[in-house]
Amino acid sequence: MLFAAFQQRGVAYDRLDPRSLVIALGDPGFPPYGAILVRCLSHSRAFYLTRWLEGKGIATISPHRVVATCGDKLLTSLALQEAGLPIPRTAIALSAEAALEAIEQMGYPVVLKPPLGSWGRLLARVKDRDAAEAILEHKETLGGYAHGTFYIQEYVDKPGRDIRTMVVGDQVIYAIYRHSDHWITNTARGGAAEPCPLRPEIVHLSQAAAQAMGGGVVAVDLLETTDGRLLINEINHTPEFHGAAQATETDIAGAIVDYVIKIAEENQ
Repeated sequence: MLFAAFQQRGVAYDRLDPRSLVIALGDPGFPPYGAILVRCLSHSRAFYLTRWLEGKGIATISPHRVVATCGDKLLTSLALQEAGLPIPRTAIALSAEAALEAIEQMGYPVVLKPPLGSWGRLLARVKDRDAAEAILEHKETLGGYAHGTFYIQEYVDKPGRDIRTMVVGDQVIYAIYRHSDHWITNTARGGAAEPCPLRPEIVHLSQAAAQAMGGGVVAVDLLETTDGRLLINEINHTPEFHGAAQATETDIAGAIVDYVIKIAEENQ
């Protein structure tokens, strides 16, 4: 869809596969693109490529600081909290013992998440102390960066759905509900998408969340509480949109491409 949108606008573009790129520091031979739209599913690839490309004077979408922040749930939550935006109660612990204490203080159920990751992978809803102790022991035994930092969030009893929006530049181009019988509602995990009205509060929170990250093209996930509040849950710097494209009439690919062209022209 993105390629078709570039072709419809008569814009010259290339597709670069990051798996075939070699980053040679100091090599001036890389083509001077006006902008590069980063679509890496791998956070590490997007993280390093955007830093390298920006060092060569090439605009990236989203920018490196957005990739760095959105790719880490802890950094995302910190940026949102520092911007005064509503988020679920969140705690970070750096040992299993401290994590268990934090969980007990927060109260069951809680959600344990790895600080890095997408598609709702490795999330756990923890309902009691026995489950907490077992999961924490497993994570500690597995080791590594993803399991050594314990990101703990209150469980929000959402109404069988969450809300996803996409912000392109400073415009919220769509909002959808993602429904599921499972508590994880990602469309990548089987959630069903349907249109959601762009209410003023949804637009405001989405724009503010994107601004707190640093702009670009991001998807914002919102949770509805039982008392009617909206909380910002997560933000994705490389959002997929096949589910949203089926649920809304918005030309999502066209909006993204128009923004890329605008950034490229500004970077000339």
